[in-house]
Formats: sequence, structure tokens, C-alpha cells
Amino acid sequence: MTDQRLPRTIPAGARVVVRTAIGVDPADGREKYRDYVGHVRSWDGGLLCLTRDAAANGSRPEQDVAIPAASIVRLKPVPERPSFTARNARAR
Repeated sequence: MTDQRLPRTIPAGARVVVRTAIGVDPADGREKYRDYVGHVRSWDGGLLCLTRDAAANGSRPEQDVAIPAASIVRLKPVPERPSFTARNARAR
């Protein structure tokens, strides 16, 4: 399912967003996707181990996930989430 070339190495600790294909929705026939944002624990070219960020609104805790390379549709680095104090400082 991968439609992009995945990197040979991804440094542990890098923050990435990963889009995975989860299949075709039988109701509308369209491909469906799931996105994961978090920090890389390891990558061996076949399996990406990621610590998924907790939801910003607190609805989902941080979680460890393992994502097979065959299900990855997109992968790209993303900046760190701003800290609470940084957001408050900008508002002043």
C-alpha cells in the first residue's frame, strides 16, 4: 500500500505524522485512513514503533503503537507541539 519511498533510517525521538490505510468503507466504497502523531522509538524498515502523543484535549492518553511499513501511506516530520507556557507567553 506504500505509495512513497520510506526512509532507510529514522532517528529515535523524531516527531512524525504517519498516515496509514485502514481499508475501504463498505458504505461509500472509499479508502479510509488513520493518522498517528508521535515520537519514533525504533524503525527497522519493516516496523515503525511510535509513542503516539496524547490528544491535546485529554480525550486519549499517550500510547505505544507498532505500525507495519506495508500500511504506511505517508510519513513526514512535524515540529514539537508548543508547550502550555509558550502559548501563554504569546498571548500576553
